[in-house]
Amino acid sequence: MTHWARCERPVIVRRRFASDAADCVPVALPLPPKYGKRRLGFSLASVTDVVALPPVLLREAAQAAPPAWHPIIEELLELGDITGTRPRVFGALLWEHATGLPYLSAQSDLDLLWSVSDEDTATALVKGLDRLDRAGPIRLDGELTLPDGAAVNWRELEQGSADLLVKTMDGVEMRTRSALFRMGGSPS
Repeated sequence: MTHWARCERPVIVRRRFASDAADCVPVALPLPPKYGKRRLGFSLASVTDVVALPPVLLREAAQAAPPAWHPIIEELLELGDITGTRPRVFGALLWEHATGLPYLSAQSDLDLLWSVSDEDTATALVKGLDRLDRAGPIRLDGELTLPDGAAVNWRELEQGSADLLVKTMDGVEMRTRSALFRMGGSPS
């Protein structure tokens, strides 16, 4: 960990475990595949040592992607322009971009976050993602971030279920489709 910190490489904030001290910052670090893809969870004792980084846009991380991904990335950026959203990255592409270490493999998918404020945008985005996923060279994965900060997997939304699993920083919950874009996003 000391070497990781000296290189000023990032960690991610994770959900709090019951064993975490209230005044700590719970973080995680996924190691690159060559180190066994282990996931390390730990806590930082001081908030003062934490520097929040802005989300990484797909446009910024694209140069770390394999050349075979570039055409689908261009189409995803175009979909973002059409829907008025800017895709952000997480997963292997984010970590390869942020650290310069080899996180991507032939089995990697492209993990994206899309912030949506209304149901019409979400519907258009999900239709576009489904079309690109079916025709593309890699599997597209990811979530739509809702107005209240919670997130729903785009594939689950695309399937048309009335009840959806939604992730929050406090855990997971089920919400009805009709509650996703209500102010406050109250659970079902």
